[in-house]
Amino acid sequence: MKNIILYVAVCCSFYLGTAQQKEHTLAFKNNTDFKSFFRASSNFYPVVSAHRGGPTVGFPENCTATFAHTISYNPAVIETDIALTKDSVLVMMHDNTLDRTTTGTGNINAYTYKELQQLSLKDTEGKVTPYKIETLDEVLQWGKNKVVYTLDVKRGVPFKMIVDAVKRNKAENYSIIITYNATQAAEVAALAPDMMLSVSARGKEDVERMENLGVKAENMIAFVGTTFPKPETMHYMKEKGIACISGTMGNIDKSAIANGDAIYLDIVKAGVMIISSDRPAAVAQQMALYIKENNLTIKGE
Repeated sequence: MKNIILYVAVCCSFYLGTAQQKEHTLAFKNNTDFKSFFRASSNFYPVVSAHRGGPTVGFPENCTATFAHTISYNPAVIETDIALTKDSVLVMMHDNTLDRTTTGTGNINAYTYKELQQLSLKDTEGKVTPYKIETLDEVLQWGKNKVVYTLDVKRGVPFKMIVDAVKRNKAENYSIIITYNATQAAEVAALAPDMMLSVSARGKEDVERMENLGVKAENMIAFVGTTFPKPETMHYMKEKGIACISGTMGNIDKSAIANGDAIYLDIVKAGVMIISSDRPAAVAQQMALYIKENNLTIKGE
């Protein structure tokens, strides 16, 4: 039996709400174990990433109620988006405007946090829910011993504010900051040299550029794009010990709906550890096949 010797707890527990639901959680004892989990190897344990937290009917994007719904089915990395209010409060919102996802209108940075609390979030069908716009602090506090976050910092939001929030909430053991280019990665690395980063990297040239700017490979998780990963990219990342994220939201998710979900299993078999998708439950089912086929276990599971 292949065994991943890591000190991560993958737990199942119960919580009481309107009904009992199983809660699948990811929790790490310390930062060393957190980083070790994401080191690429031949027997890595794949994990789904729920894009914008896994919104669905009744559950809006970027909302802890939605995150809880997502992990009622499987453990998950939660990709979530951070915007800035008029009075400099970090809140969870993908769009620059409020129109699509809330009962409000206009730019989010035209409102104070207090004003935003008068609004309600909408679900994927545009129906109003009872949920409110949450702060990054609230989200980080909720996620401890439950999920791993990939934090998508929207345009105009200072990375220093995000780093400070992660540190303030002692969330270093379950937070990964998303960067989109070498300059951003270097900025975050200078602010927090040991913080985990999601970096855009398709191969050696991209990784070396970031290393030359002071970003440690041991802190990188490589986002390798939204198409099927290239073998040469996966080979290089494996040699460097850098785990990979593939984004299937968009064309690959649509293809899976039309042609079957096996494409997700193929992506994992290609060497991708994390798949970021708008269909997290379907992806997790395919990952479960890979886990079973390879007799993968995690200490504490």
